[in-house]
Amino acid sequence: MINKVRHRVLKLSLGDAELRLLRVFASVVQQGGFSAAQSALGMTQATISTHMRHLEERLGLRLCSRGRSGFQLTDEGRLVYDAALELFGSLEKFQSRIGEAQGELTGNLSFGTVDAMITNRDLDLQGALAAFRATAPRVHLEIDVAAPQVLHQGLLNGSYQIVLMPSVGSVAPHFRSHPVFSEVQKLYCAQGHPLYSRPDAELTDKLFEEQSFAGRTYMLNETICGVNFSWAAATPHMEGTLLLLLSGAYIGFLPDHYADEWVRTGRLRMLAPERMAFEDMFHIAYPRNKPSRAAETLALAITKSARKPH
Repeated sequence: MINKVRHRVLKLSLGDAELRLLRVFASVVQQGGFSAAQSALGMTQATISTHMRHLEERLGLRLCSRGRSGFQLTDEGRLVYDAALELFGSLEKFQSRIGEAQGELTGNLSFGTVDAMITNRDLDLQGALAAFRATAPRVHLEIDVAAPQVLHQGLLNGSYQIVLMPSVGSVAPHFRSHPVFSEVQKLYCAQGHPLYSRPDAELTDKLFEEQSFAGRTYMLNETICGVNFSWAAATPHMEGTLLLLLSGAYIGFLPDHYADEWVRTGRLRMLAPERMAFEDMFHIAYPRNKPSRAAETLALAITKSARKPH
């Protein structure tokens, strides 16, 4: 079946129209369906459906099912999606190499990072982006905010050319990875939670374990700061954690810089900060072999904008 699919795909004439259709298809897959892709593509669901139908007709393949059970890729769809990502990566590398041959940085650069970076005191990411723009004004920069596991997978499959994320010890050896800064996470609850008014001296591990805990989808359900928290909710993003905490029903960890504003206004309270705290080390990662000059330039700008790791 795979060889048959490959044979059909190779017969496809790749012009601008076909590339646009493939990019629509890739976005639909990455967003998880037609409806979810509307905002990312700036298209109506009907228009997306038309584009997908045209692509399937050109390929002679059924790429996905979209019924009551939700959006699902077919085996052929998975193959075409993987091939499309390889194609996009090759096109971007080609554009970058041509620009380098001409003595300038051009092409597209896909950069992925986690959320809650703007308030980080140890990283001037906006300053790094300004410096990158000044150095590489002809590079089209695409920024995506995603969970660490999505960034890791995107780096492996070529969706991202460079990422900034915590905990990348498992990144494949053919990627460069180096620490940039560390971020302090502390435990919080919101006004209205039973622990909000309890003195720190009364906050025992047992009391913490009795509370509903909001964790991260990419964290292991294991002991944190010596406490076996009772996981009752999980989210991949800091904003999701903040929403859960502000409900007054959960306790959970947030970057201290991200929580500061809510602590100042009294909406959040830091719990036993002298012992309920840990550090996340953030890394820059990008291909080790022949990385684009644009990726190296952005990596350098981000590294220069950060304080030394603790």
